[in-house]
Amino acid sequence: MIDRVAPSVRPSGPIAGYQRWRSLLFMHWSVSIDALRPLVPSGLDLDFYDDQAYIGVVPFEMEGVRPWWWPEACAMSFLETNLRTYVICDGRPGIYFFSLEANSRLAVFGARTGWGLPYHFGKASIRRTDDVTEYETRRPANGPKHLVRYRAGSDLGPSEPGTLQHFFLERYLLFVERRGEIYSGQVHHVPYPAFDATVLHVEDELISAAGLPAPAKPPEFAHFSPGVDVKVFPLAATGVAL
Repeated sequence: MIDRVAPSVRPSGPIAGYQRWRSLLFMHWSVSIDALRPLVPSGLDLDFYDDQAYIGVVPFEMEGVRPWWWPEACAMSFLETNLRTYVICDGRPGIYFFSLEANSRLAVFGARTGWGLPYHFGKASIRRTDDVTEYETRRPANGPKHLVRYRAGSDLGPSEPGTLQHFFLERYLLFVERRGEIYSGQVHHVPYPAFDATVLHVEDELISAAGLPAPAKPPEFAHFSPGVDVKVFPLAATGVAL
């Protein structure tokens, strides 16, 4: 039995940095195992909900991003979009990122060099009109883009362990390949305040750019969260080789 609550417990080690995640839209599509498995490192097992694998695209705002020693007044803010799936490493559930977009070259450089994460620079914008949010990101030279318009809905309440909402949202570990080994990174925050969301329009090229089948329909599931304040902890070797 996979313990899906244990990763939410605050680690005892030193904090590496601080972030504030705001206005997160979680969009999810089911995906075939045959399409997904070749793109995920061999040291990671795919994580399923009712025997189904999923990929997610999550656009949001990053605020107050800084290492622990960096003054808050110098913290970075930028827009980010991540493309992810769900995996298990040595019995622990977490996230594997296929790509992450940010409209900050400094953030891209820092995440690539310090964490080995597959960040890409892209121009991005967010606009709000009444209750509709439009978010767009595109890599340079007419690279892949993501455009979505959505509306946040009703309060869903806490994500209960065992539910699909908890499976998608309550993820506190990431896994990344470094030097022929799997490393893990952990974050800590309060559980997401979760709302349902209606995706009014979406155009996505990030999924196919990662080598996955482009979805032929809107996301099967969509959730919104106004955000959480996050403590980030250092990468740690898992001992799992590729």
